[in-house]
Parts: sequence; C-alpha cells; structure tokens
Amino acid sequence: MRYILIHGWGGGPNKDWFPWLAEELKKQGHEVLAPEMPSTDEPTIEKWTAKVGKVVGVPDNETFFVGHSIGCQAILRYLQTIDIRVAGAVFVAGWFNLKNLEDEETEKIAQPWIETPIDIGKIRSVLPKSTLVISDNDPYNCFEENKAKFTELGSDSIVILNGDHLTAEDGFAQFPQLLEIAK
Repeated sequence: MRYILIHGWGGGPNKDWFPWLAEELKKQGHEVLAPEMPSTDEPTIEKWTAKVGKVVGVPDNETFFVGHSIGCQAILRYLQTIDIRVAGAVFVAGWFNLKNLEDEETEKIAQPWIETPIDIGKIRSVLPKSTLVISDNDPYNCFEENKAKFTELGSDSIVILNGDHLTAEDGFAQFPQLLEIAK
C-alpha cells in the first residue's frame, strides 16, 4: 500500500502524529509520502490540491490517504479531480465548516475552503471507504454538521472524547488508534 499523509494548516510532515505514523507504516512495509504542503500558514485550494496531485502521481487502488484538518479538504478536493478508484482515506479532524477562528485574517484564508463546493458524488465514485476521526470538543469544528457531511460522503465516524483538534499539543504525538484505522 502507498500512504499519502497530508498535514494541516500551519503543520508539517514532522509535526504532531505524522512522523510517528509514517514510521509505523514503513515498519509494516508500506511506502509513505508525507510532503511539506505549500504556504502552510496561508493555504490555498489551488496550491494544496496541485501539490497532492503532484505527490500522488498516478493514483491506483493501492493509494491510501491520511489527512489532518485542512489536509482532509486538500485530499477531498484532489479526489474530485480523478476518475480512478483509490484504496481509501482517513480524515482526522476533518471539516467542511469551521467556527471560532482566531481573527479576521484567518477567516479570510478559510473562507474559500468553506464556501467552494465539494462534489460529494464524484468523490464517492473514487473513494470506496473512508473514516472520519473527530473530537467531540474540537474548538474549530461544527461537530454535528461536519460529522453529517462526512456521513454523506460515506465515511464511518469515530468520535474521540475530549481530543480537541487531535494534535500533539492535545496529547496525540502518537496515535495507535489511527494506525489501526488506516489499514
């Protein structure tokens, strides 16, 4: 299996649980690609979707995605551009809508990600299985709304109690449950 790990806004492949997950997957004999996403502090749909496409190259049924936060959005937006079925995806702290953003500048960066439609039907046609891992107290997520949208996508949902945004700061430098889900 080939795993594509896409970090979140302001994150990186060497932050949070990404290095741990990459190492564990490699130990199991998998290929792991965990790119540094462009303009991580000011992510744009175009740059992030293009980067995912460049990293993936030619997708196939052995391509599996794991994303965190806005990385989930980048994966979803990439998936709606392809016609080949992939293996699956795990969306950690995934969202379609956000709340409680820090300031007006952050809201401006998030606005296109929230307002630009995502083609759920198209994604379902290339994504045979997916799981949303979401915290019941994520400070940015509209919990019920986001959970419902991922259900519409066909994702199973796993709710982590009191996990905040599921980052290393929230106690998730290692994430054994994620390793089990990503199989």
